Amino acid sequence: MPHFSYVGDSIIGHGCNLGAGTKIANLRHDGAAVRVSIGGKKVDSGRRKLGALLFDDVKTGVNSSINCGAILVKGTKVLPCEFRK
Repeated sequence: MPHFSYVGDSIIGHGCNLGAGTKIANLRHDGAAVRVSIGGKKVDSGRRKLGALLFDDVKTGVNSSINCGAILVKGTKVLPCEFRK
């Protein structure tokens, strides 16, 4: 049985581990450009498709979901079945 996951248009750092069933969205449902939170402000990426930025040593639990444009800093832990914006 395959390890079902989806990682689209993302940057994944060194030492990351994505648990089985982890999904990273790369497209907004409304078709607008993906926005990224930088310094507490939402910034338009200018891209219709953009996944997430996972810095080094990020770990995700099984069946976790990460929204498009999310930034997970070094060492972030995402719990099983958790949704991260």
